[in-house]
Amino acid sequence: MVRAFLSVLVLLGVLAGCATPAPSPADTGRSFTDDLGHAVTLPDRPLRVAGLTDVVAALWSYGVTPVAAFGFTGISQDRRFTGRDVSGVVELGREYGTIDLEALAAARPDVIVTNAYPVDNAGTIDPNAPLYGFTDLAQQQAAARIAPIVAVTMDGSAVQVVERTERLAAALGADPALIDAGRAEYAAARERLRGVAAAHPVVVAALAAYPADGLYVARPADDPALTSYADLGVRILDLGGPKYYWSTVSWENVGSVKADVVLESQIDPMPAAELLAQPTFATQPAARSGQVYPWIFASMDGRSQAQYIDQLAERIAAAHKVV
Repeated sequence: MVRAFLSVLVLLGVLAGCATPAPSPADTGRSFTDDLGHAVTLPDRPLRVAGLTDVVAALWSYGVTPVAAFGFTGISQDRRFTGRDVSGVVELGREYGTIDLEALAAARPDVIVTNAYPVDNAGTIDPNAPLYGFTDLAQQQAAARIAPIVAVTMDGSAVQVVERTERLAAALGADPALIDAGRAEYAAARERLRGVAAAHPVVVAALAAYPADGLYVARPADDPALTSYADLGVRILDLGGPKYYWSTVSWENVGSVKADVVLESQIDPMPAAELLAQPTFATQPAARSGQVYPWIFASMDGRSQAQYIDQLAERIAAAHKVV
């Protein structure tokens, strides 16, 4: 069982693409290399998993229940866990970078799972930057003294990220039937979206709104989910610019966001009602036509991705060209 776990995790490095080094031929026995090329050693197949809510939400969809979690919000406030019994999951913090290390140690995890994000448009992973969810390297190193950390990179298309997550789930003892079912749902949803995108050529903008700053419009090539939609023919607005992930637009210039459909991030500080009441945004065609919808960060498992893709396909199919 140990060798099966290790061999699957070695594959994660291969699937991570050009931003990830290939696993070493020396990966044998109890050692493996994660997406970042870090060698990790475990005494046995891990049964107690802690980590970033983004990752543990995906693993839970495959039957891997976490013992503790941290993330952008607390697990008790995270809508991705609605309907799941989180009473046995230790909530390590309720805001980004807040991790109760004593509580993490008390949860006795065998492994800690998280994500790594690129720092630029080229997909560069900075080895000196903390992994996602950690406020700094000192905090990350303290967590690593409790249990080894496994990182899944968030680069390329969601298709590849879901594949990496499937393999991690299998390594952690997930139910193979759940993995197969999620994979089938995801493939079917992707084909439905492909057909809808071809029949309804509307322009979609994905953004986050901040009261003092204006709009942060996501660059599709830098977001795995948006990349996967664009690959299926969805027309995602890209304002360009030199910065990684976001192009910024002041409230005075929201007219440059020429989109028929707007997806607004559900983790930014500006509620949808407040955005729709913002004077300059309220005059925009997508707002006037009622084509502003939630942009939900669906976890990177097949079923969750399929569910959000189906919502997106419905909205695109019902949308009208307004710009």
